[in-house]
Amino acid sequence: MEALPAAFFDRPTDRVARDLLGRVLETTINGIRCRARIVETEAYLGEHDPACHAARGRTRRNEVLYGPPGTAYVYFVYGMHWCVNAVTRRAGLPSAVLIRAAEPLEGVATMRARRGFAVRDADLTSGPARLCQAMGITGRHNGLPLSGPELRVLEGTPVSRALVLTTPRIGVSAAADWPLRFFVAGSSWVSARAANARFLADAQG
Repeated sequence: MEALPAAFFDRPTDRVARDLLGRVLETTINGIRCRARIVETEAYLGEHDPACHAARGRTRRNEVLYGPPGTAYVYFVYGMHWCVNAVTRRAGLPSAVLIRAAEPLEGVATMRARRGFAVRDADLTSGPARLCQAMGITGRHNGLPLSGPELRVLEGTPVSRALVLTTPRIGVSAAADWPLRFFVAGSSWVSARAANARFLADAQG
């Protein structure tokens, strides 16, 4: 599989978030490769989006958001967790897609060791913090291109529109009703399910 080109990410953020479903996140750390199929994402649209890190303007923390499309934006939350995002649109337009959950494909033993051997398979990568821990993604990946060699997003297999569900984003208080969370219907690795989930085709008319 080839890495997705920067042009894939140089598009409207919600479209990139939807189209990342089915793509493969890959890390190669100390010679060990792990791969996971992306099954859940959230879009953060830029300075006009009150839930986006760019809502208060450019800072040292969010500098990477203003960079070129196809860059990893990795940040620390709650003093203990990493989250990985893909920067979208052209440089200077701060927006990104949070990769919330993925289905393990390769390197599962390594993921389990990183997460703890008592963790259930369904919990290895079902959530943005769990995903980063399992894949070995940390702050040292912040600002790296998502074309490798250590961190890549591969072509994978796009998910049919008929299998994509959308809901409001999780855990945000601002713009809490914006339908910018996308996930694969029926996936066991989705981080949370909501009663108000709708098929994307219906949500967009």
